[in-house]
Amino acid sequence: MPEIIKRKKALSVSPLKASCTVGAALAFLGFRRTIPMLHGSQGCTAFGKIFFVRHFREPIPLQTTAIDQVSAIMGTQDFVVEGLKTICEKNSPDMIGVPTTGLVETQGADVGMAVRVFRQTYPQFDHIPVIPVSTPDYRGSMESGYADATRAIIEALVPKADEAGTQPGRRRRQVNVIAGSHLTPGDLEHLKDLIEGFGLRPVVIPDISDSLDGHLPETDFSPLTIGGALVSEMATLGDALATLVVGASMKGAADALKARTGIPDYRFDHLMGLDAVDGLIATLADIAAVPVPPKIERQRAQLQDAMLDCHFMLGMSRIAIAADPDLLVGMSQMLAGVGAETVAAVSPSNAPSLQNVACEQVKIGDLEDLEIAARAAKAEVLITNSHGVHTAERLGIPLLRAGFPQYDRLGGFQRTWIGYQGTKAALFDLANILLTLEKGEIHPYRSKLKQWPAKERTGDVKHAA
Repeated sequence: MPEIIKRKKALSVSPLKASCTVGAALAFLGFRRTIPMLHGSQGCTAFGKIFFVRHFREPIPLQTTAIDQVSAIMGTQDFVVEGLKTICEKNSPDMIGVPTTGLVETQGADVGMAVRVFRQTYPQFDHIPVIPVSTPDYRGSMESGYADATRAIIEALVPKADEAGTQPGRRRRQVNVIAGSHLTPGDLEHLKDLIEGFGLRPVVIPDISDSLDGHLPETDFSPLTIGGALVSEMATLGDALATLVVGASMKGAADALKARTGIPDYRFDHLMGLDAVDGLIATLADIAAVPVPPKIERQRAQLQDAMLDCHFMLGMSRIAIAADPDLLVGMSQMLAGVGAETVAAVSPSNAPSLQNVACEQVKIGDLEDLEIAARAAKAEVLITNSHGVHTAERLGIPLLRAGFPQYDRLGGFQRTWIGYQGTKAALFDLANILLTLEKGEIHPYRSKLKQWPAKERTGDVKHAA
């Protein structure tokens, strides 16, 4: 169990975290025909939108209440009401999310009351769900905001079993999946393929693999999300056979769903590394009551072979990681499984799951803290998001990009990290990076006692002839 070292600095140097508000917006973007309306100033929304656009390379539907300096003092309720009215009239979305920002939370705005006033004033829009969620950016991180928004969506849209008449197992093939923020669109697509390989039908909540996976839509432009989980399907979650929960941060959302539906759930801190994926596959085989498909067994054998191929490079290697708690836990445990050592670990926020990080210490801090720890521990490779580029340059070590945001490489948002295949690709990438450092290479040995011919010493073949 690692020692958790809390931050003591009064400011962030080379900030690591993305805000709680951005995480909540990402959760809403995982639902079809949905739009998040951030309650705050225009700048709060603009910075979040820039992060999303640069990371996903896609147009991102975001709106803002655009409060000004006067309303920040006098009150912002009317801005919420009018903003919701405008969106409902113009776009008629299937759902609207209203995450708050640090500005309105400091002002003391009651966004829940504002939504109730909107309902009373414009009852013609009662069929459109509006989900307020408190996500001030001065606490938590992207991971906690995403988890809070997912829980709020479940509590608002999933009916209680005794009221709706849902029954666990009525849909014998349906499996609910509550997906953590550390899972990429590529991860979710691979996870859905694994579940479908057992003859089951996954319903992913939220599902950014369908909305932010980088595909050309049939329509030229849409002010709403063009893919994702169906809002209407939230009412069917209580009829599913089981629920899979990926990420310790989603514990609150999982508890809310189980309390409302009674569906048995299976929880995984992450799906990286041989042991973690074995647990998922065994669970799916039990749920579906079928043997593991030969294709998946072959993928497991391929990962085992990759672990053998990479062990010369990865064994005893020294890695520094900075990421949100769920990703940090998964990365460190995957590396520990192949003999690598996490010598420096930094998280932007504290969470109970950090007790499972495979490292002696975890620092709650920023990229400056990571740089100091990595230099002291003589780390060989750095793993973090694109904000760590300059940190890696100053340390003089290579960088493997993981997490959010990744804006200086194409396709990072689609990368698959989980499952046998994702783990295999990650190990190969790390081993190849270490090969560039001549890690694990055996160089020719030339004895100092041996007398070499003159032509070999000088290379003057013509003179020797």
